[in-house]
Amino acid sequence: MASKNLILAVETSSRIGSVALADGASLLGESTFSASLRHSTEIFPAITQLLEKFDYTASDIAQVHISVGPGSFTGLRIAATAAKCIHLANSAQIVTVDSLDTIAANVTDATAEPIIQNNVKDRPVLRRLATILDAKRSQFYIAVYERSAHQGHSQGPSTESPGYDIPAPGKDRWRKVLPDCLMNASEFVDQFADEDDPIGLLGDGLLYHQDKFTADGTRIVNQTHWGPHAVKVHTLGYQKAQASRFADPVSLAPFYLRGPQVTLRKKA
Repeated sequence: MASKNLILAVETSSRIGSVALADGASLLGESTFSASLRHSTEIFPAITQLLEKFDYTASDIAQVHISVGPGSFTGLRIAATAAKCIHLANSAQIVTVDSLDTIAANVTDATAEPIIQNNVKDRPVLRRLATILDAKRSQFYIAVYERSAHQGHSQGPSTESPGYDIPAPGKDRWRKVLPDCLMNASEFVDQFADEDDPIGLLGDGLLYHQDKFTADGTRIVNQTHWGPHAVKVHTLGYQKAQASRFADPVSLAPFYLRGPQVTLRKKA
């Protein structure tokens, strides 16, 4: 019997994409793409295989949760297009979540103490966190979070409530204190590195640029936690769906944070 609560979650904002299937709050499974930048090639086969594995068809999908950005321009467009197609076919409702928030959601109970590299033991639990994706042109998409016991979907006075709490170690939450922005590495280190209160760094933006962010007041989170995942899109998106905060399929657009760089050819 088909579930009326079947949810497809899609994450294609970074290098390695993934999709997940859930029955309401219960995760059924996740499929991670085989290699970097395979979003367009693997997204629909991965969705089909997941559906078949749990005896569903595409017509059973009631909701689509997507990571809407910032991140890869192409990847974000693929997720938004897939969500719109499924909406047109099924009248499926769409939920969007922030890509940088899904990365912060990787740091939860199971990852509280072992994540800090370089044998740093002075602060076993991070109080501050920054998520980083490569925006090219020597810039990065960055958001900063503080660990807080506060709940209720509030992200502080400077940002609009996203409609979800980002889980942190224990029963705490990650509260966003710096909204998604464009910044270069030196600007970030100057503003946020603090030897007395080190900030944890994670995200695929560190893959080729970790040295630029390495400082006495920063701590690099274990690389296994850098990538955004469809399961975390569901973790955040389900909270938003429970509050009926669905996106308008007509006006839905990726959150690019900046426009693409366009180079015009010179006339011969």
